[in-house]
Order: sequence, then C-alpha cells, then structure tokens
Amino acid sequence: MTGAIPATPFDRLDFLMATAAAHSPAHRVSGRVVRISTTYLVVSGLSKFVSIGDAVSIAGLGGNVLAEVATIEAQTINITPFIADHRIELGARVTTMSGELTLSPHGSWLGRTVNALGAPIDDGEPLVQGEEAFPIHGSPPSPLRRNRLGVPLTTGVKPIDLFTPICAGQRLGIFAGSGVGKSTLLAMLSRAPSSDVTVLALVGERSREVRDFLDDTLGATRSRVVSVVATSDESPMMRRLAPSTAMCIAEYYRDRGKNVLLIIDSLTRYAHAMRELALAADEPPVARGYPPSVFSNLPRLLERAGPGEEGAGTITAILSVLVDGDDHNDPIADAARGILDGHIVLDRGIASQGRLPAVDPLASLSRLAPKIRTKNQAQFVTQLIEVISRFEDTRDLRAIGGYKPGSDTTLDRAMEIVPRVYELMKQNLDDPPVEDVFSYLSQALPGGQRQNSSPR
Repeated sequence: MTGAIPATPFDRLDFLMATAAAHSPAHRVSGRVVRISTTYLVVSGLSKFVSIGDAVSIAGLGGNVLAEVATIEAQTINITPFIADHRIELGARVTTMSGELTLSPHGSWLGRTVNALGAPIDDGEPLVQGEEAFPIHGSPPSPLRRNRLGVPLTTGVKPIDLFTPICAGQRLGIFAGSGVGKSTLLAMLSRAPSSDVTVLALVGERSREVRDFLDDTLGATRSRVVSVVATSDESPMMRRLAPSTAMCIAEYYRDRGKNVLLIIDSLTRYAHAMRELALAADEPPVARGYPPSVFSNLPRLLERAGPGEEGAGTITAILSVLVDGDDHNDPIADAARGILDGHIVLDRGIASQGRLPAVDPLASLSRLAPKIRTKNQAQFVTQLIEVISRFEDTRDLRAIGGYKPGSDTTLDRAMEIVPRVYELMKQNLDDPPVEDVFSYLSQALPGGQRQNSSPR
C-alpha cells in the first residue's frame, strides 16, 4: 500500500492497520467477487489492502485460482486470473497474498520445462525450490555497478559471427515476418558453445510445435536448457508473464556467475498479450492499437538482461520480433530496435532463394561489433559489405543483360566473390557450428582470401 499517511488520528490508525494487515504473512484479508467479465473480475472489500501488480487467490469451484490486481478504485478492484478456464462464481472469496509473484529457482531446474508460473509441465519430478525467492517482475542492476561488455560470444552460426557478432551480455533482436526462419535460427543459436546455461521462453507458440522444438530441435543440448512455455491457447496473463519468468530464472543463474543465453520467441506475442490486457482495462490505443503501457513495459523487461554486477555473470538476450506484414516500421519492431544492442533482419526474398539462414547483411547491425572485431577483421567485413551492396544494387541491371563484363572491375570482382560468399553462408540445424568464420572464409574463398585482405 502506498501514499501519504492521513492527517487525522482515526484515519491514520485505519491506514496503519490496513498496511499491516495487507503485508502480514500471518494475516490475510479477503473480499468478494461482485462482477464477472470475459477478461477480468470486479472485487469489493480489498481496495485498501492491495497495490497494482499484487497477487490474490480466488476460491473457485475447482480450487484456488491465482490472479493479479490490474486496477484499484475507491470501493472495488479489478483482477485478472492467470488461467482462462476458471470456474468462479459471484460471491467467491478473494484473499490477498504477500505482494507480487515470486519464484525460487534452483540449479536442478536444468533440463526441465515449466509454465509461466514456474510449475513443471514435463511430467518429471516435483521441482526443487531454491532458498531465495526472486520477484518475477524484478528490477535491473544499477547502471553504474554493472560490468562492462566486451567478451565475444561465438555462436557457431556463420552469417551472425561474420556480419553481426555478439558480446556476452548483449541484447539482440531477430526481425522477420512469419515463416522466414526465426525459430530455426533461434534453435541454432541455443546451441552456442560459449554459454553455460540457456533459458528459453516460448511465448504464444503453437501447441503442436513445442514438443518438436524441445525434443528434436534442442536435442542433446536440452540438458542445459530451462524452458518456459506459454502456448497460444493460454490466457494473455500467462503469455505476458512467460518472458518475465524466463528472465527471473536467467537472473538466478547470472547471480551465480553463469553466462546465460536467454532466448524469447517472440517479443511480439508478448506485446500482443500486454495489448489485450491493457485494452480490457480501458487503456486508450495510441499506435496501431497498442496502448502506452506496452511501450513502457518493453524496456522494463529488456533492461534486466545484460551484464550483472561485480562477481556476477551475464545474460545475453536474443529475442525474435515478428514484423506484421513484413513492415519493419511496425510499432513493436521500431520500439525494440531502439532498446536492443543490435538487430538481425531475415529477408523473405533471401529465404525464397534457398539461402538459409536468410540474414540480410545490408540491413543487419550489431552495435558492439567494433568491440569484438580486430582491425583486420573490421576492414575485411567493411569491404565485403561494399561489394555485396554493389552486387545487389546492380541485380536488375544484370538480369536484363544491361551490363557487359569488363566495364567495371569492382563489379566484376563482386560478381565473382558474392555468389560464393552467399553459398558459404548457408547453414542448417544438422551442420556443425563453425568456430572461426574468418578462417573458414580464408580457406574457402577464391584465391585464398584472408581476414586482412580486400575482397575487391
């Protein structure tokens, strides 16, 4: 409960009693459901005892149902249950809990699959609970106490290590339309040999694809992966909560000195869930149907990733962003680019040519690449990007026979080099990771091109 203490003695006593009752573990205050809608419940009797975001328990016909406080009015509060198929009737008792939701991760959670509330869904043994409870909606470390970035993280995925290299603790987005290969690329990145632990959040995923992804795509690496799953048929509360739960688990391992790879698929479905809940609470839409709270919650989640404080590990976050209608100026895509430390753009045209992963080197960017590449590597990539740009700019001209070889030596060199580079960048899930993409290219390019030589 927040706010200034009232001035009169009786109001002050009422305020202090309400505060003590709401936060005492031995005392729970209850109210009653007075209205039921498709998205939220109206409860009377709890307005003085809760804050927005607090967890409450509802006595449903099939057992207790967990919910969260969404709005507070003078006499009533609106709460949103975490499960959609609840059996709650008018007059049901609603009981306060100890503030916001918490989670108690444990090192034995590796290899397990949980839902957004941290309950196991893999038919395994009950989860061992850790000694410390972490708030699911936690706060990022202090910006002045955080370690600095700079340690390269080798992913083994050739186009990423070449064009958009990653530092441990970096936050990178994979931007693409539907069906262009985001999930496959994320699966390849989940096998990154440089990370100690992987935390995977599948948000709004199709139910039939979850087991295929966990059993087939992750394969042998699943033993070091903690998976958080909220499928598309679950409530928006569960889909909104899943990335925060995954972040909370990643923070547990980070605080114990581990280098954690956090993968969220997808950030857009997380934003869709927030939009559903905000619109149900009568928040006005401001950008293509998205309310303002969506854009304020994105940095609150993403800023929790990154390097930890002194003595802690890092959280390297890789998030897929589904661009609606292949429009990269979509509000969520635009907001995410402004928060993240780089973006990988997957192009549908490249995918249709059979070049997978369909990374567009001209549109992709890693803001931390200068910290990772050597001077020779940076020069090589810069010159390679130049010849790729020249090759793509003249594609239509060459397609209609408008260019005569020998007229432009730079373009002639691009026509020789670029198709070979495109072929070398192809990679699928069954291919082994490449430890040093520059050595790989130096051996495979025509003429034995090396890192410190010009591809012109």
